[in-house]
Amino acid sequence: MNRITRHFKGLRMSMRDLRSWLIMLPGLILMTFFVWEPLLESIRMSLYKTENVELVEFVGLKNFISVAGKTNFTQALVNTFSYTFWSLVIGFLLPIILAMLIGETSRGKGLFRTAAYLPNMLPGLAVIILWSAFFSGGKTGVLNIILSHFGVSAQTYLTKANLVIPIIITIATWKGAGATALIYMAGMAGVNSELYDAAAIDGANVWQRVRHVLVPAIKKLTWTMLILQIISVFQIMYEPMVLTKGGPDNASLSLMQLMWQYAFGGSMDYGKASAVAVIVTAILLVMTAVYSYFNRKESDWD
Repeated sequence: MNRITRHFKGLRMSMRDLRSWLIMLPGLILMTFFVWEPLLESIRMSLYKTENVELVEFVGLKNFISVAGKTNFTQALVNTFSYTFWSLVIGFLLPIILAMLIGETSRGKGLFRTAAYLPNMLPGLAVIILWSAFFSGGKTGVLNIILSHFGVSAQTYLTKANLVIPIIITIATWKGAGATALIYMAGMAGVNSELYDAAAIDGANVWQRVRHVLVPAIKKLTWTMLILQIISVFQIMYEPMVLTKGGPDNASLSLMQLMWQYAFGGSMDYGKASAVAVIVTAILLVMTAVYSYFNRKESDWD
């Protein structure tokens, strides 16, 4: 009797597993065709000399050596890490602060949420055109008009190599900070309000409640958003491509823009473009592995 019972239990478990796999099957198929297959094809193409998308001759690592040996690759690599650095300086804490301020608002919270998310709803190209008018170097540039009232002469901001990357990151932060703030607000909403009340009864001020109650509660979410932001910024392309075309003198050229130049910028060299894409993927995999290692270590310490 026990053997029959175990048999039926095992059968029910198998049916449950089968239903689970059937539910996941459409997602797995889409993932295979739209993620893994293009990724594997890019790796294969990076090892061949190509004519458009046709594989002509196996060349091994020659595409990687050719790409890495050019000065524009070195410049693009340095610029991409610079984009990542400035995104953390300018854009990492801003969504958290924005989420805290909206969360502490007692009235009009829905209005502030909508206002914060609104820039994310705008098309990316429209945002670039809007901000290019703001930073225009002529006398009609919005920033120059504002500064002229303080006696500052007109400047050409987008032609200054030391300013162009922080400006592009400022634009990207303006567009995406609101959406990220909503994610943080969702995480903050899960914090037990009794912890705030207990801290307030103990005499903790706002800063102490944030430091000792809120920050530990959203720490894992913050680390997750950190690695997602690094991955996103590392793939920045259309902002520098539209705003500065990678200039001045490749000062804003990113790795993804360099990949686009190889594929569509005239040479139509998809082998070298794929090599750049594989290099970007490898760098991101290493970053993700390092993050996972330290995240696992921290979980073990906890």
